[in-house]
Amino acid sequence: MGQKTHPYGFRLGVIKGWSSNWFAEKDFAELLAEDITLRRYIGQRLQRAGVAKVHIERQPKRVTIEVHCARPGIAIGRRGAEVDKLREELKTLTQKDVSLNIQEVKKPELDAQLVADNLARQLEQRVAFRRAIKRSVASAMRMGAEGIRIECAGRIGGSEMSRRERSEPAGRVPLHTLRADIDFAHSTAYTISGTVGVKCWICHGEVVDEVEEEQQPQQS
Repeated sequence: MGQKTHPYGFRLGVIKGWSSNWFAEKDFAELLAEDITLRRYIGQRLQRAGVAKVHIERQPKRVTIEVHCARPGIAIGRRGAEVDKLREELKTLTQKDVSLNIQEVKKPELDAQLVADNLARQLEQRVAFRRAIKRSVASAMRMGAEGIRIECAGRIGGSEMSRRERSEPAGRVPLHTLRADIDFAHSTAYTISGTVGVKCWICHGEVVDEVEEEQQPQQS
């Protein structure tokens, strides 16, 4: 049995915050299911925009959604037509007032979700998987990542037996260091021979608490 844990959930409350911020006592299950529906709908609706993260905040009868994407121009549309249309669709879906904010991801090469999605699309287009993995690793390290690790599993390249392929070690990705800022994501490539899973870990360095630094006695 594997003893694996999610890198994001492992760091919740330490250096990571929640992607959904709300509190409910009675209708928790309904709101959680609504969050999942909203994320799936936005991901499919803005597939061409490259959605990296979706943050949800709730107030009574109001939902604030912040979408981080690589190509905000596609999500916003001409004169904001697309974002207005999406806002109306989400209002119909939730039966609440929806406030929608689109944020741009400055460096898509350093976002694990965008890297995993991009690699999955390349696998669907029958690009040589080793070359695609090496290209993703090289571009992330060139943009300033401290370390990156990519893993693919399934019938890679249309082979008869499924197998697991990992990228060559690049930099450092410490999974057990809580102060290490690890961005993790997974995506699925729907190929002709079956589905191929793609996982990506990107290390952005270590988060050092400024308060702890100030409390430490200065050496003379």
